[in-house]
Amino acid sequence: MNTTRAEHRRRASRRLRRKRVISAVIAVALVGAGICAVALTLGPEAPPATDEAVASATPSETPTPTPTPLTPAQALLATSTDPQSCAVSFAGDGIALDPQLQTQGVRYQNLPIPRAEGRVFAGWYDAAADAAAMTQTARLNGADLVTCTDRQRTLHAGWTTPEANTAEAAGIPILMYHQFTRNPKGEDNWLRLNYAYIGDFDAQMAHIQQSRFYLPTWDELSAFIDGKLYLPKHSVIITDDDADSTWLEMAAPIVNDRKLLTTSFVITSARSEGAPNPFVLQRSHTHDMHRAGANGKGRMVNDDADTIAADLNRSAQILGAKEVVAYPFGHYNDTTKEGLRRAGFELGRTIEHGYVRIGTDKLALPVIRMNYGMTVDDLVKEIG
Repeated sequence: MNTTRAEHRRRASRRLRRKRVISAVIAVALVGAGICAVALTLGPEAPPATDEAVASATPSETPTPTPTPLTPAQALLATSTDPQSCAVSFAGDGIALDPQLQTQGVRYQNLPIPRAEGRVFAGWYDAAADAAAMTQTARLNGADLVTCTDRQRTLHAGWTTPEANTAEAAGIPILMYHQFTRNPKGEDNWLRLNYAYIGDFDAQMAHIQQSRFYLPTWDELSAFIDGKLYLPKHSVIITDDDADSTWLEMAAPIVNDRKLLTTSFVITSARSEGAPNPFVLQRSHTHDMHRAGANGKGRMVNDDADTIAADLNRSAQILGAKEVVAYPFGHYNDTTKEGLRRAGFELGRTIEHGYVRIGTDKLALPVIRMNYGMTVDDLVKEIG
């Protein structure tokens, strides 16, 4: 009986061990089958993925860099293919102006003249400190050539008060030349006083250049008359009447060499070619009114306002500019002024002696006539 029980226990133990071995073998087989299935699914071992492959395989997971927005100056430069283009920006108290596209090596064109209630604009300067101090020698305008760094430049606004502007009491001289001669003794004819000796002219221009006079543009002079722009006493405007051949051959090269802004008043029926150099502005001396009318005086005081306006518009079309007219023979009256207004001219220059001041009649600008025999000393007496 006892033997039988022991035998049953041994048999049961053997059966249990066999079940465990079979279960282990099955488990191993199942694991092996799973590994094979995975291997068959993946195929041969693939090489390691490169960064480029990952980037191309999962584009939605790689963030796209946000481009840096262009500044207004950079956006303006992007519109031009000219390598000499320069984006000029404007800075200063109360200044909110878009940049301008200027050209390096060319005089500044159409610089803005901001206006603000209770203040007087005092010009554009190289640096903020110069603007605050209104440093005249650092002031820039249409008489200066554009220079830039990396095709950009910033100009800084200067301001002053109406009271300080009035206290300056500036009187702006407009010099009026005509013809020129190389003969120190002058020309022996009825226009003798018109002929400045070219040696005297060169010496006078040297004085203006070396003394660092400020050379206002016509739009600046207009704003100055309105009391909206400060001009220093140390200012002068240089002009020539008629665009005579002696002016072109002798005097124009001098103002070019000395880089002095000058206005040549041209009779466009007699001469229509362009300016002789970059420092010469060409403005109207009328188209065909530099001759006598019915009463022996100039046509500007004989013809009606519409006729005058038509002539001036013809002149402006040839010159490509308006701004200012020099009256032939200095003759003008109220009808003349009306003709200028109808043609869209803002300024008229006479031959009457005097200085342009705040409040001067814009259609009756006075001048300093430069005659034969006047030396540098004479110029200094007139303009300082």
